[in-house]
Amino acid sequence: MTPKFLGIDFGTSNSTIGVSDAAGAHLVALENGRSTLPSAIFYPFDAARPLFGEAAMEAYVEGEHGRLMRALKSILGTSLIHEKTRIGRHSLSFVDILGAFFGFLKSRAEAHVGRAVDSVVLGRPVRFVDDDDTADAAAQNALEEIARARGFREVAFQYEPIAAALDYEQRVAGEQIVLIVDIGGGTSDFSIVRVSAERSAKTDRKDDVLANVGVHVGGTDFDRLFSLAMVMPHFGYRSWTIDRKRELPSRYFHDLATWQFINWLYTGKVMNELKQIRYEAERRDLLDRFIKLVEERRGHSLALSVERAKIDLTSQPTASIDMTPYGEKAPIVAQRAEFEAAIGHAVGRVVGAVQELLAEAGLKPEAVGRIFITGGSSSVPLLRANVTSLFPAAEVVTGDLFGSVGVGLALDARRKFG
Repeated sequence: MTPKFLGIDFGTSNSTIGVSDAAGAHLVALENGRSTLPSAIFYPFDAARPLFGEAAMEAYVEGEHGRLMRALKSILGTSLIHEKTRIGRHSLSFVDILGAFFGFLKSRAEAHVGRAVDSVVLGRPVRFVDDDDTADAAAQNALEEIARARGFREVAFQYEPIAAALDYEQRVAGEQIVLIVDIGGGTSDFSIVRVSAERSAKTDRKDDVLANVGVHVGGTDFDRLFSLAMVMPHFGYRSWTIDRKRELPSRYFHDLATWQFINWLYTGKVMNELKQIRYEAERRDLLDRFIKLVEERRGHSLALSVERAKIDLTSQPTASIDMTPYGEKAPIVAQRAEFEAAIGHAVGRVVGAVQELLAEAGLKPEAVGRIFITGGSSSVPLLRANVTSLFPAAEVVTGDLFGSVGVGLALDARRKFG
């Protein structure tokens, strides 16, 4: 039986599985024939088993009573990973929740190859946590422990942009110095790599990686910033108290705009706090809208609408967000310029990381001949334009925005375990 080697790209927004053998590498169909699975879990309150991916999202949107969780990768490296959260009448740790997701991925991989798989290469961002090496190491350790608890005996890691480089290298002619740009849901990762068909056969590629840099900015940050700028003011964000001496507390609006924190709003304590804030608010109608949304647990529905508008703005100048479910007749119409103004500072951090990468590699921009772009959030026009403008002479190549890393991890697994 031909050996099969497995790579898992567990992403903040989406996940993929790559499988390789002597003939090459490909992605596994995870749901309804699609190789990309939203990194989402839904726990129905009246069922024993959770739902994953699109099925999880659909159950939530259709109003099934339960708990949706998304962007769980962002919890790695934080103290939340060791905490428990209430789901119906039960409490589950985030380790258990992430473990359930990994168990689903493993089962799909084993169904695809037709046998048990106990070795895997996991993708990781260059930085799980910015400027904190201890927390960054803890994030990787937690992910490894979760994978081992689900039956993976051998667990190795590879930087996600390096995995993308391994995928890109399959198609190159001659030797190139390539900038790998991987903009995902939670992080932006960059590597400068020397690639060639001959080098791809080497087991040790350490000397071919000229520099790695990562920054904890990604698509979910763009969602949050876009939501705070364009949507949260319709729920009372940046509005005043009756005496106009101060603005209303902002943390509730930040939680509503942040995927992994939305569920924290659904507690009796927070509801009591919101009702107290309402009495202090100049615009009580806006707080009533916020309170109604929390009571109906529609926070993720709003976040999905914001995400869809962000995606629309990558290819068109305007996008709208339906506000009728929240008691406002007119939709929010956003211009691309407004979106770009909201994310400008975050994009500046990404550009700064690329400039740091060049300095670390000791290269001038003209030394980079190709830019290989992957990751779902790399299609944001402002981000793409600002990064590529640093290398005016380089040819820009776009890979599979969601699949390059998974394929590269599978290739790396063949190299490591073959």
